[in-house]
Amino acid sequence: MLLDEFPDEIEHIWSRIGTAEVATDPMGIELTDIFLTLKPRRVWTKADTQSGLVDEMEKTISQFPGVNMVFTQPIEMRMNEMVSGIRSDIGIKIFGDDFEELLRLADDVQRVLLDIPGVSDISVDQITGQPALSVSLDQSRAARYGVAAKEVLDFVEAIGGTRVGEVFEGQRVFPLVVRLPPKFREDIAAVSSVRIPTEGGVAVPLSSLASVDLSEGSSTINREWSRRLIRVQCNVSGRDPASFVEEARAAINDRVQLPESYVLEWGGQFENLERARIRLSIVVPAVLLMVFFLLYFSLKSLRDVVIIYTCIPFAAVGAIFALWWRDIPFSVSAAVGFIALSGIAVLNGQILIGAIRDAFGTSRSTKDAIVEASKTRLQPVLATAITDIAGFIPMAIATGVGSEIQRPLATVVIGGMITSTLLTLFVLPAIGSVFMRRPKPESAEQE
Repeated sequence: MLLDEFPDEIEHIWSRIGTAEVATDPMGIELTDIFLTLKPRRVWTKADTQSGLVDEMEKTISQFPGVNMVFTQPIEMRMNEMVSGIRSDIGIKIFGDDFEELLRLADDVQRVLLDIPGVSDISVDQITGQPALSVSLDQSRAARYGVAAKEVLDFVEAIGGTRVGEVFEGQRVFPLVVRLPPKFREDIAAVSSVRIPTEGGVAVPLSSLASVDLSEGSSTINREWSRRLIRVQCNVSGRDPASFVEEARAAINDRVQLPESYVLEWGGQFENLERARIRLSIVVPAVLLMVFFLLYFSLKSLRDVVIIYTCIPFAAVGAIFALWWRDIPFSVSAAVGFIALSGIAVLNGQILIGAIRDAFGTSRSTKDAIVEASKTRLQPVLATAITDIAGFIPMAIATGVGSEIQRPLATVVIGGMITSTLLTLFVLPAIGSVFMRRPKPESAEQE
């Protein structure tokens, strides 16, 4: 269906199911990976970007009931699975003991997430649905026929196979297994008809000694730190994960009641974002403080250092406006962009303040020194800004793989450089004219 609906976008499509040859791959045998190789973007007709194409594909496959689809990149999915066991942006892990209760809670959480704006690709772990043959021994009937329970259970074990020894062939070792013939292992009627010898020498069918039923068992038993769990996963589109999780967490706390001993935890990319936010809350102030002290030791003036640091909010204004204008949520890459932007803004401010201090020695008034320094440093500051903006434009308009990392960083730098340059050239000189002081002339040396 995808090939028929998107002939101009999909070049090849294939599926992979089963156990991978690499033992570190955590993918279960019941999961299927569908790989799509896309044609060049210039020939697309259904969408202009990959995110738009994913939205159109989701509409196409939404008509299949009972199928959970999650769109992602192959390497990204494998890394997420190996790091946190979550394949999507947001993962909700529910821990408990009873499978039925876990399924009920997962359905309740899924219904809550459907009402949260920005949610997409919701999926729940399929932990049930495995056909299971259940043989329940009736002790009273077995005693009536004079059959020991172990004898019945030995026959039940022989359905799958009983290991009785080993066969050596040179240096190779093979297990020797005894099991029932295939005709007694094909369906429930054949299993029920297996005859068990009794104490009196009469063989009776297994159904006379036990109840043989075909039931639905657990297909997967997921555990984390020895605790059973079920995962509800989803992606976030059109908003930042932090605000989505905050809203979803409040809604789940109000509408989902967790029984005693059941625990709900959040994971996925949001978990990595929280860790990065904690690290950045320590690293960023430490870096800015170190730069502050380095500037102070260089300029020997606390007033000048404070004036230079006013360039940072100048740059932040443009960066925040650029993110809002492009509707890009705040992320770790955007935070890295703010760090880089702060360094560039401080450098431009230091260049201008240094030029003003040098001009104090040749100009008769503070105003003349500031005007002269601004004219002198106009070209270097503009050249730095234009070079940075032009260099980040390809990243800002990127739409391919990795663009979700490039676009926030580039947008922050470009928006911040525009306002930082303008305010550095116009507002910073005005602040300097109010707060900067000419150095006192050294007194003539007396003989």
